[in-house]
Amino acid sequence: MDLRSGDCFWPIRSGLVKSYPGLSQDLECDVLVIGAGITGALIADYLVQQKLKVVVLDRRDVARGSTSASTAMLQYEIDTHLSELITRIGKDKAERAYHLCSDAIDKLAKITKDLPDCGFSRYTSFYFASNQDDVESIEKEYQVRKEAGFDIELWNSKDISSRFNFSSPCGLYSKQGAQVDPFLLTHALLQRADSNGAQIFDRTTVSDIDQTEAGVTAHTDRGHKVRAQKVVFACGYESQTWLEEKVVDLNSTFALITEPVDKFPGWHKQCLLWESARPYTYMRTTSDKRIIIGGEDEPFKNSELRDKALPKKREKLTKKLAELMPEIPFEVAYAWAGTFGETKDGLAYIGETKEFPNAYFALGYGGNGITYSVTAAQIIADLYMGKSNSDADIFRFGR
Repeated sequence: MDLRSGDCFWPIRSGLVKSYPGLSQDLECDVLVIGAGITGALIADYLVQQKLKVVVLDRRDVARGSTSASTAMLQYEIDTHLSELITRIGKDKAERAYHLCSDAIDKLAKITKDLPDCGFSRYTSFYFASNQDDVESIEKEYQVRKEAGFDIELWNSKDISSRFNFSSPCGLYSKQGAQVDPFLLTHALLQRADSNGAQIFDRTTVSDIDQTEAGVTAHTDRGHKVRAQKVVFACGYESQTWLEEKVVDLNSTFALITEPVDKFPGWHKQCLLWESARPYTYMRTTSDKRIIIGGEDEPFKNSELRDKALPKKREKLTKKLAELMPEIPFEVAYAWAGTFGETKDGLAYIGETKEFPNAYFALGYGGNGITYSVTAAQIIADLYMGKSNSDADIFRFGR
């Protein structure tokens, strides 16, 4: 599947960070990770730290799939409101899912401390009502999040107009949030995993997988195979190929980035921004003072239609940015499109399936892909080592 198109900013800025070889011999390992994007990188890095022998394969170059198209806004808020999630899965599990995403941001802060600079910075977050009709749900969301122990403020229209150059009837201001360069983070994690003993190969497609009593044998398009006790599918939306249960609906999303701007008037602390409309618009800044805005999502039909829509989507996002930030002169530098997935409840799918007993899946769909991947690394490591992990039930298949 062609997961992205246009001019994704992250690989343009950083170029060829590191190239890995294609698979040129048969190998054996404890865990085979399929996917060398941000999810596979986080999992491989964590598994190697548990002294496991890990092999990573990707059909593309490292971080050149959905990771390159990610805007990498790190938020604990799941696309499904906590108040709604409680009605779906119960109070305890819903609150735990939100806290896991919050904890993942803290874990990423610790992870990146020991890595080369990959653009990780803590930021606050503001979720604003797109219209008056959404006020009641946002006020309800404020109450349930406060009860769940989150550091959050409910701002009214005056609070908002004093901090931003756009108007909104109300919004939720969260202290917990961050942003990162997903391309550099992926490379940094894989380089560390590589130095700790992982074997990483790109431009190697897994064409078939045999299940055996001892584990799995993955056959590749290069004629070589990898035998492993377990396989982890960390290849995002392409993982659906290996699943009987349909767990994801695909959408196309669009984004653009500006040239560097001088200042950010009317943008309180350059916080992460997103709105209550569905699909929603979202915004962040970068370390070199650029603005990223994304949104205009629509159901994915095929790559050609998605790519044809990019020029018009770029125009709409440009107009939206000018409306939200009227005092910031800007020039669009690059625009791109990507394919992403969403689940029925906004939660990831992590763990085992009945039809594939020697496999783990790490499917962090939706707007929390990176934070879900941090959680997935812990759950999968525990499952492999036979440890109990109560969080696994929240993200299980067949729920």
